[in-house]
Amino acid sequence: QVQLVESGGGLVQPGGSLRLSCAASGSIFMINFMGWYRQAPGKQRELVAAFTSGGSTNYADSVKGRFTISRDNAMNTVYLQMNSLKPEDTAVYYCNAVIKGYGIATPRNYWGQGTQVTVSS
Repeated sequence: QVQLVESGGGLVQPGGSLRLSCAASGSIFMINFMGWYRQAPGKQRELVAAFTSGGSTNYADSVKGRFTISRDNAMNTVYLQMNSLKPEDTAVYYCNAVIKGYGIATPRNYWGQGTQVTVSS
């Protein structure tokens, strides 16, 4: 019933920009966490940027100053603005959310389908 749908990935040249979107939908009571992870081939999945339940933001050191996480007014969509992209940013990016749904006793962890970001000249 709850789902996360990602969009915005693609191919971009070094120094370029992309904006990822992740929309949460369904019978949602509360979103306790929304953030972005990425995983490159042969590497561990890493947290890129996230909102905590209190609205604070966290960024991986590798993206600080280049990436910005934001939410819409309804707080059901999270964005990742990626500027000054580097080849090492190439990865599959996954939206992640911890959501308390109506009729579900405890919050659950949900993942988007993943979107490929490729930074190459």
